[in-house]
Amino acid sequence: MNPLSISGRDPATGRCIYVKVQAGQIISVDDTPQDCDLWISAGLIDLQVNGYHGLDLNGDNASSETVSQLTRALLATGVTTFAPTLVTASESEILHRLACISEARTADSIARKCIPYVHVEGPHISPIDGYRGGHRLQAVRPPSLQEFDRWQAACNGLVGLVTLSPHYPNSREYISELVNRGVHVSIGHTHASAAQIDAAVQAGARLSTHLGNGIAPQLDRHPNPIWSQLADDRLTACFIADGQHLPSNALKAMIRAKGLDRSILVSDVVFLAGMPAGTYVVQGEMVELTREGRLQITGTQLLSGAAVPLITCVGSAIRMTRFSLAEGLKMATEIPGRFAGDRGLLAPGRRADIIRFRWTSPESPLTLEDVWLAGEPMAVPFDVNTRFWPDQLRIGDANEVG
Repeated sequence: MNPLSISGRDPATGRCIYVKVQAGQIISVDDTPQDCDLWISAGLIDLQVNGYHGLDLNGDNASSETVSQLTRALLATGVTTFAPTLVTASESEILHRLACISEARTADSIARKCIPYVHVEGPHISPIDGYRGGHRLQAVRPPSLQEFDRWQAACNGLVGLVTLSPHYPNSREYISELVNRGVHVSIGHTHASAAQIDAAVQAGARLSTHLGNGIAPQLDRHPNPIWSQLADDRLTACFIADGQHLPSNALKAMIRAKGLDRSILVSDVVFLAGMPAGTYVVQGEMVELTREGRLQITGTQLLSGAAVPLITCVGSAIRMTRFSLAEGLKMATEIPGRFAGDRGLLAPGRRADIIRFRWTSPESPLTLEDVWLAGEPMAVPFDVNTRFWPDQLRIGDANEVG
């Protein structure tokens, strides 16, 4: 098989490079004198995906087909690696959804390539309003290794990231055991004290889940979970940079505090992301999706999830913080890749997950043109089959949305 050469502008230098690919691997990256209209990057890596384009990993009708279709929808946004994220639910619901993801990876080679593990966000989080976010109170419960073992049995050991609040008495032992088994542990949705957060980090927790969100709207000035996590250099923080979850000054200050090498961009998208602006009914509650990508409870300013893909968050982060294109991409490729099997770099020996896109200035979006997964071209844009759009939930069009 002859090598494939893919050319594009390097975001770090602005020079044109060509990436040579063979048998799914990058074999060389070299400068080229030719002109390039498109930028080139490693594929995006999203560690927090709840759904997209009407495909809901946490819905009652979730299936292996949901996972396969979701994988292809995300590929069409430039995401070549993602962690399907299951939120707080009953154990039976979590077990069913884990089994669906495992079945999809077994039957679908594309899903297998894109999904390194599952992220379980909860159910061991704070039960307190504000800190709990939109998670169901009745399903919140303390950590249990016996339950974790049942999770792993349901999905052939696929749980690789767990978000929890370390305020529970047995948190340290639970975290230590998960880390010993090769599972990443992230702190999130927590009202834990500085001492409890430090104990969690000592036990092996290394991530913060959507820092600055999933927390009470009012906090003490100094002793609070945001400062404790920002100050700890052992923690890498994940941020939702959609322009809705964090104001630009907060996002910029937090990333500066953590440093680019300890900052990750995630989308945290829910299933209404990518759907037409309008009013929807979700679990009996009316929510509004605006043209700007804000998903909120009708009649309030309360967010009801994230509604734009990671590639949009990269552009938004650049615009909000004035970091460079290379810096914005690094937080969505190389840094999350350290928690996903060392993916996310255009370098010899790495898997050939590659995207090309158009971008002209910090004010402009990243417009995707091409995607390769392990050296194979993927379809862009995604051709959404109408049966995956829950139109029965939509009760108003964009004109009714403020």
